Parts: sequence; C-alpha cells; structure tokens
Amino acid sequence: MGTKDKTSTGFRGIPVVESGSKYRTDQGFSAIKNGVKTRRETPPATYGDKPKWLRAKMPSGAGFSSVRQTVKTHRLSTVCEESMCPNIGECWNNGTATIMVMGSVCTRACRFCAVDTGNPHGWLDPEEPLNTARAVKLMDLRYVVITSVDRDDLPDGGAAHYASCVREIKAMNPETAVEALTPDFNGVMRDVEKVVDSGLEVFAQNVETVRRLTHPVRDPRASYEQTLAVLAHAKRHRPDVLTKTSLMLGLGEQDHEILKAMDDLREAGVDILTFGQYLRPTPNHLAVERYVSPDEFDAYRREGLDKGFLEVVAGPLVRSSYRADRVLEKNNVGIAV
Repeated sequence: MGTKDKTSTGFRGIPVVESGSKYRTDQGFSAIKNGVKTRRETPPATYGDKPKWLRAKMPSGAGFSSVRQTVKTHRLSTVCEESMCPNIGECWNNGTATIMVMGSVCTRACRFCAVDTGNPHGWLDPEEPLNTARAVKLMDLRYVVITSVDRDDLPDGGAAHYASCVREIKAMNPETAVEALTPDFNGVMRDVEKVVDSGLEVFAQNVETVRRLTHPVRDPRASYEQTLAVLAHAKRHRPDVLTKTSLMLGLGEQDHEILKAMDDLREAGVDILTFGQYLRPTPNHLAVERYVSPDEFDAYRREGLDKGFLEVVAGPLVRSSYRADRVLEKNNVGIAV
C-alpha cells in the first residue's frame, strides 16, 4: 500500500486531513494527523456512552473568541486544541490557554495522544519565544503553562529553545509565574537543567500511567523509570522549584499499581500530582477500559495527600494543566467531586 495523503473536502471546500492519515505540513515535512495511523484491524469503540459526569461545556463565548484570535495572531500552538482537551471551553473563556512550543508535530507516537506525529527535521520558529511572551502579556496572564511536543530530531531535544521561551516570558512579564510541562529530553540531565534554570516556578514531566502499562500507552522511547529520574533530578538540582506529574486513569490500571506509582513519585520528590480520566481521542487510539467515578477520584486524592504530596488534583476532566494557577489553594482547584 502507498502512503498517499488522505484529504477530504470540508466546510466551504476547505481540505480536511483525515485522522490517522499522512499529510504535508506548511513547513514541508510529512506528519500523521492525530498521531496514530489508521489500521485495518482497529476495533470499534465498544465501551458504551460516556457517563454524565464527563459532560463538558461547548467552546464558545467572548473570552473563547479572544483567546483564539490571540493564538492565531501570534502563530501559537496550544495543547488545548492539539490534544482535543475537553476543558478548552472553560479555560479559553477564562482567558487562559496552555501554550505548546516547538511546533505542533511531535516526534513520538504515544497511543493515548492526539497530537500529530512526524519528523520536523530540525525546524523551529525563531520568533516563537518573543511571540509567546507577547501573547502572555496580551492575555494579562499571572500564571501560564508552557508545554511542548517531543523533539527527538534536535540535538538537545529542544531544551535551549524551550528555555528561551521561558526567559522571554519572564523578561516581558516579570510577575507571571511559569509552569513548564516538558518532554523527558531522553533523560539527558544537562538538557533538563537548561529548562529548570530558565526562571520557572513549576517543572512538570508526566509519567502518564502505571509502570506495567507504560508500553503500549507511551512511545517506546519514553519510560516510567526515565520520567522518575528526570523529576528526581529536577528537584535535586533546584529544590526551590516545584515538581509535578500526571496520571491518566481508565487504561486498565489496578488500585495497587496506582498506589505504587504514588510511592515511586514521592520517592522522586514530586510535589504535585494530578489524576484525570483517559478519553479516547480517535478510534485509532487505545480504548477506554473503564470510567472512573468522581468518588474514586476523591479517594485517590485522599490517598495521595496522606502519602505527603503538597497537593493532589483529581477529577474526571482534570488534565495536568487544568486550573494550574489554583493548585496551591489546596482545595482540589475548586472541583466538587
């Protein structure tokens, strides 16, 4: 079979790339839409309707439109859009967005993630640090989360560019707190240090799931142990910087595995932990094994607090950057679960 691009004609004749198919980016390299190729053997979704507690508001309103325009004007990518986040309506209406730097195409293909995958062949936008800082100022953000795709095509995994984005934000917005949700930089600790030393308040790297499910959930180049090592090194290197990670639930993990992951994360010095429900972004991605109830999320939160985390944010629609500016309120960021 060939690798012919698959597009269809969408609204008003605008070409639409089908999920799971190859396309060519504006920068001239190939990528897979939503990260995972369509496979003939992909099973249909058979887990039934989503429970009522997973209903999110449709994205709309003046705040939403304003953020969307800011993102477009400054040529920014957001994880809100690229990962199909269910909270985009709430967050954008509140004037906040999680900015994704180093482009919108990831070199890895995790089976849970809807971000496009490909090889950017070293492409970076040299104006991105300044554009990102300007967008933060325009949105008048007092707290911003910066995340990125993995960039295994770059010698340092993009660490220098990432750090430049943080420094520009701080230079133009000195009162803004910055949280960096980073790649693992292939476990190269000098690259981790470049980002940790850039002036941020929170360093995050997501372990995503329990040890047993790391593969097939994550790309083969990622590992449970490597993420723990990155988080532990960041904390040792800069004890004043808070460290943070996130676990998705609903992929087949068992209670004892979740508790063991909490212990491993505490041993690595992680301060903040978030739990959220895994939602299958397309039929090409891993299926949902179960829906975790709000009461179960509340129980996991209590377990985590008992184990010594500074805060545990847990709920069905929680994502790692969800209401990140409210974490230190220590009230589950205001979620009623």
